[in-house]
Amino acid sequence: MAGLYLCLVLALGANPEPAAHTRDQGIPIGKGRERPKVELTAPIGGWTVGRMVEVAGSVSDPTVDPITVSINGDRYLLRTANGRFSRKFPAASGKIVVVAMATNQGGTGTAQVTAYAQVAPVPLRAVLTSDTDGVYTDLHIYEPTADSVDAEGRLALGRMAYVYWANTESPSGGTFYLNEQGGDFDQPGYGPYLYVHRAPPTGVFLIATNYWPSGDKGHTVGTLNLTLFEGTPAESRRAVRVPLATRGTTKVLAWINVLGSGRAQVYVPGQDVAPGGGWPKNLDEIARQLSKSAPGGEY
Repeated sequence: MAGLYLCLVLALGANPEPAAHTRDQGIPIGKGRERPKVELTAPIGGWTVGRMVEVAGSVSDPTVDPITVSINGDRYLLRTANGRFSRKFPAASGKIVVVAMATNQGGTGTAQVTAYAQVAPVPLRAVLTSDTDGVYTDLHIYEPTADSVDAEGRLALGRMAYVYWANTESPSGGTFYLNEQGGDFDQPGYGPYLYVHRAPPTGVFLIATNYWPSGDKGHTVGTLNLTLFEGTPAESRRAVRVPLATRGTTKVLAWINVLGSGRAQVYVPGQDVAPGGGWPKNLDEIARQLSKSAPGGEY
């Protein structure tokens, strides 16, 4: 594996002209010829003490689906229904800048709102999205437990706490947020799939995705946005983009080693040099084991 090992010392076919599929054409744009107008009705600005922040609004061209939303630089694709959109996100401590963008044949319209959240900082946040509609890029989190690493320094996948769409709360306080769009919790699409831990335990976290295309969908690009210690001076971010093509594929996207006392390390397979001391010895073995096992099954 090539690349630079990132150690974050932080506070915590043959045809010449093949037919193009929708996912190969990028994010679809609206059919209108007049640049769309975007209105954000939430957040409304000012201060909030809620742990969740709603992003809601409307776009003048109802054929725009999805719209692009940026929250403090993290990009999300939100489905629209009759020109309206709504989704709740875990709030970050401090300043929250929300930008909504809608594009059709006439151009791109934008709207922006700045709000402030008086909430505790979020030490660990993972957000998984895809660039293709009609696919499932399910987010799977494995958390450390008291006995997930044995005396020889080997990690046991079956002893880790497992958080995903069917088990949304972990014993240590990790929370998975279902991909709710328009009141529906089981729609394939762009995501986002969200996970936060407000008091992550020390040890190694595993972040993976399980890919299930639907219909004629063949491949997508998944994007994992990691944010550590959000809302603090030591806030750090890491984006991981990975192509996904094989139905049922489970792929490790990143490992996070929470060291305690406000320190953590991130290792991305295929991008970073394999880590050494302080990590379990069998990360590659665990990744292969996971790729051969159905998520939620026995290991």
